Amino acid sequence: QVQLVESGGGLVQAGGSLRLSCAASDRTFSVDAMGWSRQTPGKERDFVAAVRWIGTTTYYADSVKGRFTVSRDTAKNTVYLQMNSLKPEDTAVYYCAAMVKYYSDGYLYTRMHYYDVWGQGTQVTVSS
Repeated sequence: QVQLVESGGGLVQAGGSLRLSCAASDRTFSVDAMGWSRQTPGKERDFVAAVRWIGTTTYYADSVKGRFTVSRDTAKNTVYLQMNSLKPEDTAVYYCAAMVKYYSDGYLYTRMHYYDVWGQGTQVTVSS
């Protein structure tokens, strides 16, 4: 079973930046997309961003558009989340996920229950 290993979380002041990384343990693991979600205690896991593995299509939640950038390195089977202008409300555990199957409906890439493999999560804390 392939594993997704996340890194890059931590504590940052409001207005600061962090970069999260997520690598698949098996570089031959074939994916259609990888994405990020986040979760705070007592709430559901929310979609943050995703990127298709072929082409350059990206998807973002409205709350992070213009501040976060998702990218991928297909050779390394790694997805990144560059987070700028961080706000206290961005505080959460961030999870990366991989989608194996292709879907013609782009909306489904923003629905986290369509993702197949999940990372263990990394804490991001933004202080005010």
